[in-house]
Amino acid sequence: MADSSIEWTDATWNPVAGCTIITPGCTNCYAMRMAARLEAMGTEKYTGLTRKSGKRAVWTGRVTVDEAALALPASWRRPRHIFVNSMSDLFHEDVPVDFISRVWDVMRDTPQHTYQILTKRPKRMHELSLALNHKPLPNVWLGTSVEHADTLWRLDELRGTKAAIRFISFEPLLGSVAEADVSGIQWVIVGGESGPRAREMNPKWVEEIKDLCEEAGVAFFFKQWGGVNKAKTGRELNGRTWDEMPRRFG
Repeated sequence: MADSSIEWTDATWNPVAGCTIITPGCTNCYAMRMAARLEAMGTEKYTGLTRKSGKRAVWTGRVTVDEAALALPASWRRPRHIFVNSMSDLFHEDVPVDFISRVWDVMRDTPQHTYQILTKRPKRMHELSLALNHKPLPNVWLGTSVEHADTLWRLDELRGTKAAIRFISFEPLLGSVAEADVSGIQWVIVGGESGPRAREMNPKWVEEIKDLCEEAGVAFFFKQWGGVNKAKTGRELNGRTWDEMPRRFG
């Protein structure tokens, strides 16, 4: 586990590493670059998870589970918001069901923390939540990523999943999602892509989402404009920052 510079969380916890590119939102994933760096530094957990494609690192599709990482949250006594698997996807098809269940056990046994799980595979998340009969934990937030209109179907899967808090990450936002249905959602994050090959985000797309959130009473968090130099573009929208967080339920 490590402290995080991600604006909407305090720390990251990675019991799983590695992933597979499945949609355009994955194309410039920062985790691929980071995994390649960690492998070059000799971190065994990330060995073989990326390969070179041209001048960039891309996922090989291999995932690894880290048994030792399961003990980490209990060692953190101070309550934190923890982003689960910033370097993978807990609901990747190759993550064993019994391991996912053990991650749930850890989260249940460390109620001092708030866990934020973000997936591009909400269908598997929905199915496993039913198959494993997991009751919603008050300290676990479940979310899905949506990058453009073609992935809006993920919202229906998320809505069908029982959770204390459901949230959407519109990052990287690659197109208009003005038709998004945010009913049953408590929190929305919006962000532009960052890094050396960042694709531009249209301000109109951001305003559309903000309007949807205001109409539905959903907490709105604007993470960044992104770009090659995200520090330069900043994170102000209409002259201010938007750091709304969801209200706890239950």
